[in-house]
Amino acid sequence: MQKKWLLQNDGAAQRIKEITILKDAQQLKMILGKLSWNILAMLSEKEMYPLEIAKQLNVHEQKVYYHIRKLAKAGAIEVTKEEKKKGATAKYYKAASSAFGIELPKGYMTIQNLSLQTLDAQIKEFFKEYVDSEGVFDGKIVVGCPTPHGPFKTSARDGHYAAHLAFFIGQFAKMPEDFIVKLDVDVKAEKEEKNNLILVGGPGTNLLTQEINGYLPVKFIMQSSTHGFLLGGLSSEKTSRVYTADSVGLIAKIVNPWAPNKRIIILAGNKAVGTKACVLALTNFWRKTLKYLGENTFATVIQGFDLDGDGKVDSIEVME
Repeated sequence: MQKKWLLQNDGAAQRIKEITILKDAQQLKMILGKLSWNILAMLSEKEMYPLEIAKQLNVHEQKVYYHIRKLAKAGAIEVTKEEKKKGATAKYYKAASSAFGIELPKGYMTIQNLSLQTLDAQIKEFFKEYVDSEGVFDGKIVVGCPTPHGPFKTSARDGHYAAHLAFFIGQFAKMPEDFIVKLDVDVKAEKEEKNNLILVGGPGTNLLTQEINGYLPVKFIMQSSTHGFLLGGLSSEKTSRVYTADSVGLIAKIVNPWAPNKRIIILAGNKAVGTKACVLALTNFWRKTLKYLGENTFATVIQGFDLDGDGKVDSIEVME
């Protein structure tokens, strides 16, 4: 059955839930019987097996089985697990959706924004600390200063990639009152390190990326020399691989070392083209990029590719 999103606007906030669209009137009829509806309501709260349902509703078990079969045939419930109970196999069921309905073909209207809840689970998990309870973006996007600065005396040429990232975030987060894009030198001067941060640019161009490099599971190789520092690519603690290509970069999410209740997301390449590949990976190819997102520290190495041969990165591969 087709699943969509049901939007409710109560004036204070927009809320959504998943709704399953029934294909025909017969499916709806199977659900709407009084006992079927009571069983479906119970299974929308938690998974249960038929005998447990029969005891709670004080009806015969065979009657519950009959309605369970109808609901399963209609696609309204599904089996979640099976357990052995007193020599028999008990099937646990739950509601297949939190709402059911029918849809007529006309009547759609265009809306401007998406709630974070409408997006895939990986995106919701990745950005959950960056959207407050009112749906407002909670953090700072930090880019490198465009004038020579830091021990590498470099001028950042990747700060404009933050615009593409901001457009993506704007799909699910409202704009805050404060200006959210900061230069790395300003963050240090204004002591704003204790926010949720999104760092765009490698350690050669972004001083904040340079400072948190030691906390990353995939680190940028920074070597002292008579001329200051030299960058030698990315080194992975997990695989011991070293990535030196200009088009390689790192996407990571870690606890903010200056504020343990905040987070830092890093989009940083060996060179500017590697940073661009990371931004594209998170905004255009996030399903592939966040495939192995876990609850703890996340880090993945990205390589950008120019598939159409126009000299610009337009695709990515996840290296690890």
